[in-house]
Amino acid sequence: MPRPTSDVQAFEAHASDADLDDLRARLAAARLPEAETVHRTASGPRRWQQGVPLADLVDVVNYWRTGYNWRSFEARLNRIGQFRTVIDDLGIHFLHRRSPRADATPLVLTHGWPGSIAEFIDVVDELADPEDADAPTFHVVVPSLPGFGYSDKPATTGWGTEKIAAAWVELMGRLGYGKFAAHGGDWGGNITTVLGGRFPAHVLGIHTTFAEAPPGLTTDGLTAVERRWTEDTRDFWRHRAAYAKQQATRPQTIGYSLVDSPVGLLAWILDKFAEWSDTEDSPFETISRDRILDDVTLYWLTRTGASSARIYYESHNSLDPELRVDVPSAITMYPRDIEKSPRAWAQERYRQIVRWRSPETGGHFPSLEVPEYFVKDLREGLAAVLAANR
Repeated sequence: MPRPTSDVQAFEAHASDADLDDLRARLAAARLPEAETVHRTASGPRRWQQGVPLADLVDVVNYWRTGYNWRSFEARLNRIGQFRTVIDDLGIHFLHRRSPRADATPLVLTHGWPGSIAEFIDVVDELADPEDADAPTFHVVVPSLPGFGYSDKPATTGWGTEKIAAAWVELMGRLGYGKFAAHGGDWGGNITTVLGGRFPAHVLGIHTTFAEAPPGLTTDGLTAVERRWTEDTRDFWRHRAAYAKQQATRPQTIGYSLVDSPVGLLAWILDKFAEWSDTEDSPFETISRDRILDDVTLYWLTRTGASSARIYYESHNSLDPELRVDVPSAITMYPRDIEKSPRAWAQERYRQIVRWRSPETGGHFPSLEVPEYFVKDLREGLAAVLAANR
C-alpha cells in the first residue's frame, strides 16, 4: 500500500490551562433564567417541551465545572493518532487509526452536527483491531468537518457537502487509500451519499444511517410503519427544526452566543442529544455526561459554535435531487432518528442496496447510544458492501 504523502502532519490536542480556567470561571459566573413553566416535577420527555430543564442544566454545569476531565479526552485523541493536512487552502484535522491486519479496508467515518469526532472515539479501536480475529477490520479515518473541532474555519462561502466530499477523496488519497468505504449519519450521511454518488471510482460502497430520498415520492404502497416514518419526518421539519432554520439563515447571529457562553453552547447542543436520543427522560440514560461534555467542550475550546453552524447555511436542502448512488449501499434506520426513509423511497436514490436494517433501539447518535450494536451493524453492513464488489 502506498505511504502517506508528506503533506500530512502529526497533530496533538492540548488546551492551555488558561483556557480551561476561563471555562470554569465562566461556568461559575453563569446567569441562568428562571425555571421552565411546564412539567417541572414529572419525569419523561414532556419535561423538555420548552427546552433543557433548568434543574438538568444546573446539574451538568456543576459537573462540567468541578468533575469533568478534559485532559482524559485529549489523551484518548492523542493515543488514537491525530493529523492535519491542507486541502484547497483549508486545514483539515482527522483521526487516523491503521489496523495491524493486512486485509483491512480503508474506511472514512463522517460526523454531523451537533456531533464531532467525539461520536466515534469509543468505536475506532474496535473497528481497527477487533478482539474477534474473524471480524472485518478497517483502517479508520475520522475527519473533523470544516469549521468543526481542530479543522480550520472557512473564511469564505463554498464549503458545502459537495466540496467536503471531494476533499475527503483527496484526504484518503494522501493517506494512500485510492479506494475506500464510507460511513456517516446526519451531515456525515449526506456527505457519504455524495461520496458514493459522485466518486464511484474511489468509493467501494457506503453504510449510512441517513438515506434521503429524492423529492416528490408518493406514499402509495408503503406499510403502516413506513407511513408513520414519513409523518414523523414531516412533523420534525415542520415543528422541531427551528435550530436548522436559524443556522441555515442566521448562523452568525446565534454564533455569538455559542462562542461567548459555555452555558448557552451546552444548552443548544444538549437539547438535541435529549430530543434525538432513544430515551424517555434524559440523554444520560444511554450516553454518559463525560461523552456529551467531550463533544461540547471540543466546540467550546476551538470556538467553533458559529463556524460549525454555517454548514447549514452552505448546504441546507442542497442534496442534488438528481444524484443517484450506484455503489453498494448498506442502510440502517434507527427508530428514534429524526429522519427515516422507507426502503421503497431510499432505493430511488441508492440503487444497489445490499443490506437494510431497522433495529428496535437507537436514535440519532447510535455510536454513542448503542456502541456495541453500532459496531456490529457497521461491520456486517460493510461486509455486505465489500462482498458485492467481488
